[in-house]
Amino acid sequence: ATLNANYIKESLKDCYELPIEGVCKHEFVFDGLKDKSTGVTTLDVAKRLLDYGYHAPTIYFPLLFHQALMIEPTESESKETLDGFIAVMRKIAQEAAENPELVKTAPHSTPVHRLDDTKAALKQIVTWNELCETKDL
Repeated sequence: ATLNANYIKESLKDCYELPIEGVCKHEFVFDGLKDKSTGVTTLDVAKRLLDYGYHAPTIYFPLLFHQALMIEPTESESKETLDGFIAVMRKIAQEAAENPELVKTAPHSTPVHRLDDTKAALKQIVTWNELCETKDL
């Protein structure tokens, strides 16, 4: 896991802000994209990863970093899998530079698109019965 984390970190540090230099253990944190002028956030990057079939990583933690994106590869991933993830992260950085709206409105290929976080927090549905009674999903 340590080797994999350092491999990904070194491969992407030219595209993503690396707030702490040096060798990492099993995880590391980027602080968003290097190019902040696009307005693309860590949340946008995480949502765009879903379009490429990757589970979104932990975001906005630790709170020490404003746009924290925590990457924690497992020790069982092959180099080919890591290279695929690196290629997708590079593609997202390129998309953010060339077409920020594409990234800001992701995900596009999932059954549920971007949720209204405010509505979800204010109008929580916590039981199946509440879901069945709700017409405004």
